[in-house]
Order: sequence, then C-alpha cells, then structure tokens
Amino acid sequence: MKEGLVVDAGFVYKQETQLTVLKTSLFFANDGFTVYDPQGVLVFRVDSYGPDTRDKGEIVLMDANGRCLLTVRRKRPSLHNRWEGFKGERREGQKPIFSLRRSSIIGRSSVNVEVYENPGEEYQIDGNFRQRCCTICNADKESVAEIRRKVDASTNVVLGKDVFSLSIKPGFDGAFAMGLVLVLDQIYGDDAVAESVQVTSCLGTRSLLM
Repeated sequence: MKEGLVVDAGFVYKQETQLTVLKTSLFFANDGFTVYDPQGVLVFRVDSYGPDTRDKGEIVLMDANGRCLLTVRRKRPSLHNRWEGFKGERREGQKPIFSLRRSSIIGRSSVNVEVYENPGEEYQIDGNFRQRCCTICNADKESVAEIRRKVDASTNVVLGKDVFSLSIKPGFDGAFAMGLVLVLDQIYGDDAVAESVQVTSCLGTRSLLM
C-alpha cells in the first residue's frame, strides 16, 4: 500500500488542499462536523453525535453522499487512550487499519499513529488541538497535514474554534486526516484540560468559505 493512502484514494489530493472544518452544533462539545473544499463543496460529514457517543466511543466519518468511509472506535480497556480506525462501517470481528494512542513523557504529551496495512508507516501529532494548532508528521518528520485557526480574509479576524482549517499535503489521504481530527476532538475536546500534543498535521489559515 502506498504510504499516505489509508482510507480512500478518492481523497488523496495532487496538490496541497485547504479544507474548512465546521462544528455543526454550538450546544454540546463534540457534536458533529461538516467539511468543505476550497470551492465550498461538501466533502465529509459526521452526523451530530452529542455527549452519549463519548460513552459509546465510536464515530463514523461519511462522504458528502452519506457513504461510510471510516469508523473510529475507542479501545477498552486502554491505559493510553487508544483508538482504532476501521474501513467503512465497523463490523464485529473486523480488523482495524490503524491505531492512535496518547502517551505521556515527563513534561509533554504526544499522539502516535500506527498504520497496520503498511508496516513501518507511522505518524506523530504535535501542537495544541484545543487551540487548533497542530501538525501531523510522518516517520521522516515531514509535515503531511496541519490544523490551524481560520482567519476571515476580508476582516483579518480570527474565527472561533468551531471553524478551523485542515491543510492536506499532496499525496496524503484527506479522509485519514479527518479521522485523526475526530479522535483528537474526543481526546482533547473543548471540555478537556488544555495541553500540547505531539502531532504530524499542521493546517494553514485561509479565508472563510466563499
């Protein structure tokens, strides 16, 4: 399997692409997402899942037509807040395609991602997700995706944290990157304690959707 392709080849971009991520509810933390390309076309969606899903620990990423692309599921029991990703809608007995775990070293926390279908393919997430400032890097320490606060180009005003940018580097899987965002949102949601995390995705700032 080609490195950078984990979920769906249809979301691997040939050039750097800035996606805009919107939280779809202001009433609950972790309450669903819609994701748009630079032309304002819907790319991904996560239906409102509210606080009960935090207990269930399973979230489904869909494309614009409602096709299930990826299921992320919290592994229980887990000492390191480990999550696993499954292609499509997860079935009983299905093997995960990647895992993500949070580990702590004295003075800092980090998030590490391991891809099972391609031995040696690993990623690390660095930054502060609560502040929407993260970078996802591969094993060679190269940035493959970035998360950044969104800036309204017309007013140069930084928008709220419910709107942010996800920048996908050429050759990296946007669906995989969005799956990692979903897990980060569960681990470091708005009601979590602020802390820095080592990641391999950092997103640039662009204007709000046209």
